Amino acid sequence: MKFLFLLVFSISTQAAVPADSTGSAVRVTKKRFFRDRVIIPLPVVFRFPETRFGAGAVVSSTFSFAKDSAWAKPSQFSFGATYTQNKQVLIFMPFNIFAANNKYYLNGDTGLFKFNFLYFGIGENRVAEERFDVTFPRVRLLAAKLVAKNTYAGLRFQYETYNVTATALGGELGSGRVAGSSFSRTVSLGVSVLKDSRDAVFFPRHGVFGELYILPTLRAFGADQNFVRLFADLAHYQSFGSKNFVLATNYTTSFMVGSNIPFSQLSFLGGPRKMRGIYEGFFRDKNAALFQAEARLGVWKSLGVVGFGAMGFMGDDKTLIRLNLPKFTYGAGLRVTVQKKNHLNLRLDYGLSPYGKGNFYATLGEAF
Repeated sequence: MKFLFLLVFSISTQAAVPADSTGSAVRVTKKRFFRDRVIIPLPVVFRFPETRFGAGAVVSSTFSFAKDSAWAKPSQFSFGATYTQNKQVLIFMPFNIFAANNKYYLNGDTGLFKFNFLYFGIGENRVAEERFDVTFPRVRLLAAKLVAKNTYAGLRFQYETYNVTATALGGELGSGRVAGSSFSRTVSLGVSVLKDSRDAVFFPRHGVFGELYILPTLRAFGADQNFVRLFADLAHYQSFGSKNFVLATNYTTSFMVGSNIPFSQLSFLGGPRKMRGIYEGFFRDKNAALFQAEARLGVWKSLGVVGFGAMGFMGDDKTLIRLNLPKFTYGAGLRVTVQKKNHLNLRLDYGLSPYGKGNFYATLGEAF
């Protein structure tokens, strides 16, 4: 048994105009740092077999900088925390920030996690579901600068100390044969190039958003292994006829170079963004390639519906990508606009696959 409940409401923050003692309005010059700021709280209650009851909250804010022009892209900052009956903790702080009239782009995914996850094997060597407990801080940062029209260049940084505290009795992780099955430390620094010609940040109707990066993880940086990730991610958006219908497509590849790469750092498929319908990391190997598409249709005022599908492939040193062994998922979802100015949606998706039960996802913003 499992269920997830979210209560959504938004609070718009606006500057007030004070009045003088006679009751007439007084113009006050006051410097503002933000403009069009909206705060969206999301209380969360859930129950899973591995957590029992849990509760927490996510607070997300969209905003623009007051000094930027009206056409500058909006930014988003979120903070969330949950706690369960099994004393598990999830604290996370993702953000996407455009500053100085889109001249600078900052992206981050930072958090502290004390939780348990599921392991299903590596490559085509599937194993029965193994639950494992892990504690780790995670820092993923991108800092980029506009260097040409719609093009950014910058640096990516990653830090993660992955401490596995418990594994399934008699399982593959517990055997010690899997790299990183007890502990791994990842410290990475690399270069990134981005292309962003989207007409909007939160609900694009045309344009592309893509990133290509090379991310070395080195003992010289403080990591416990040497390896390199080569990653490319491109999303394309096109509206047809009415702007209420949008076709979004996404192409992703991830290639790993090196040996003894920790299992937590391998390329993977699954989760709320990359191949909805299977557990995040259900498939993992050195290399992965993914294509997914989503049809988005506005149906009435703040409500919309989507249908989506994905096809993915895995690979290793022997076979770069195993094209003869594709993986599939599909599903549908509901969209509720919670911030009209920038068309920020609450996303409610249900994904299915041939590999097990379906998965439900509830979060802010589109999958890609």
